[in-house]
Amino acid sequence: MKKPPRIAVLKERAPGEARVGATPETVKKLIGLGASVCVEAGAGSSAFIADGDFAAAGASMGSLAETVRDADIVLGIQGPEPELLAGAAKGAWIAAVLDPFNRRELIDAYAKAGFEVLALEFMPRITRAQSMDVLSSQSNLAGYKAVLACADAYGRAFPMMMTAAGTITAARVFVMGVGVAGLQAIATARRLGAQVSATDVRSATQEQIQSLGAKPIFVDAIAGIEGEGAGGYATEMSEEYQKAQAELVSSHIARQDIVITTALIPGRAAPRLVTDEQIASMKPGSVIFDLAVPQGGNVEGSIADEMVERHGVRIIGYSNTPARMPADASALFARNILNFLTAFWDKEAGHPVLDAEIGDAIRLTRDGKVVNERLLEG
Repeated sequence: MKKPPRIAVLKERAPGEARVGATPETVKKLIGLGASVCVEAGAGSSAFIADGDFAAAGASMGSLAETVRDADIVLGIQGPEPELLAGAAKGAWIAAVLDPFNRRELIDAYAKAGFEVLALEFMPRITRAQSMDVLSSQSNLAGYKAVLACADAYGRAFPMMMTAAGTITAARVFVMGVGVAGLQAIATARRLGAQVSATDVRSATQEQIQSLGAKPIFVDAIAGIEGEGAGGYATEMSEEYQKAQAELVSSHIARQDIVITTALIPGRAAPRLVTDEQIASMKPGSVIFDLAVPQGGNVEGSIADEMVERHGVRIIGYSNTPARMPADASALFARNILNFLTAFWDKEAGHPVLDAEIGDAIRLTRDGKVVNERLLEG
């Protein structure tokens, strides 16, 4: 009988990374599919998962070398350095978020080592892959966390409060970029009682903004993107639209207490949305959260993992926002991976077999070569 595939779950080693690529829940279900699972000792400690919980779910626990030995599939949050994978099976899958455009040397090293690398962030945004989409699940939490961070840094209350001593007005929150993170930021700020407005270059998002009880701020005289760009992301706009939007946003930002920026274009530096001049127009004590700071930032002067004060405005941005909520972020990420492996598990073969649509989209390397079209074009 063919031996079951061996799945390895490694402890994350990137600075600030507190998540883990599996949970006791997903380990149990992976074993139910027919796999054996080995988890590196301490892998879940930062996400508040004890080794004993993994063991109780059926996983074997071991050192790095013991975990990787003969592994057919290696699961991670961020891609491990190739030297950590010594002893893995030839052609083993490495499934993680890999940032391939900015870490091309790592991808080339994986190819040279003979691994088949799967970039989970390249998961196509199609209906059947929604439950496998790690970017969406992590962005959802990031949008939530951004609002909480702003509420903590803001020296006033979010909701309107009517007291015997007088009335406190509601905070004004402006969300720039209405993807998954932006929508969650809108919803969270609304739940906290703020007056919320939002903007996006995709005109189709106006209805989504209104459905959450927020006010859409859009350029009406010049056409934006009627739908969405490739993969559900926005694309770059004409100079005419960018100028008109900048003027509209400038007048709006000056009246806001909180600004949250979420705009990202995969494979490119984050677009600049908020300038120093616009920051200077805001009231002292206002707060800006830049979710795009890991890719250069939407906000002039933002620095990852530092609170910067410019013109009396506090600017915040984390290099890894989901990792600030490691338990829930790990649970969702692990379920994304479980859904992915389950969808392609071939009972007859005894292991997952990818199809062309999703396999070709996420596969970066195979048989010693880089094979992903997006990387080859770049």
